[in-house]
Amino acid sequence: MANKGNDTIGKTLLVVLVLCLVCSVVVAGSAVGLKSRQQEQKQLDKQRNILDVAGLMQPGMTGDDVKSVYSERISPRLLDLASGELLDKDPTSFDPAKALRDPQQSMTLSASQDPAGIKRRSNIVEIYLVRDEQKNVQELVLPIYGNGLWSMMYAFVALDTDGRTVKGITYYDQGETPGLGGEVENPSWRSQWIGKKVLDDQGKPAIRVMKGSARPGDEYAVDGLSGATLTSNGVQHSFDFWMGENGFGPFLKQVREGVLNNG
Repeated sequence: MANKGNDTIGKTLLVVLVLCLVCSVVVAGSAVGLKSRQQEQKQLDKQRNILDVAGLMQPGMTGDDVKSVYSERISPRLLDLASGELLDKDPTSFDPAKALRDPQQSMTLSASQDPAGIKRRSNIVEIYLVRDEQKNVQELVLPIYGNGLWSMMYAFVALDTDGRTVKGITYYDQGETPGLGGEVENPSWRSQWIGKKVLDDQGKPAIRVMKGSARPGDEYAVDGLSGATLTSNGVQHSFDFWMGENGFGPFLKQVREGVLNNG
């Protein structure tokens, strides 16, 4: 006579196995289906941040509005950091994360080269030319990042076509302490950057994030973040690196010489 208990256990295990298989298929299918939507949302957030720092983001703009204005006014370009030259390559084919991991597409930074604490820097980066309604370049948006107190802080900086004067700054990804270092996202703090100069007359990094308040009229200084000295230092070090010779320095030299007139 068959052992009914064993039959019951076997059927139970079979049911469990089938359910696990069905759940795995559903989860895998959902992940694949959501991946494209997640990538689309990530791209849309990036476009919003670029329009914001360029002064083109308006209240009430929908996702379609963002895509339309971005398409009309923003020209993504690939830049060779070492030479400072804009490349005639399709930016959509460039994978920044892959480039950063590849020793052939990136460089290891020594301690003396790396005030921002990023360790590696890709050889090519994507930048963004902002055009007016006549398609003339009116400013440029550069991505920068560097270590703060608790996190890597990522920002976009908009510069005038003189290659020196700040038109806007936005920190879009950071994990600093709310109310202290997290104030890098405060519109009031961001607004004081407008009109400041990141380079001196010789093209050397010159912007200073002060401990305390900047002297009125000092075009090279902004207020530090109250109670967040290490985050302020991180902002300073990010600018020291990215506006220097291992960052955008060679490109900004060409900008000052008029390369954007041909952009």
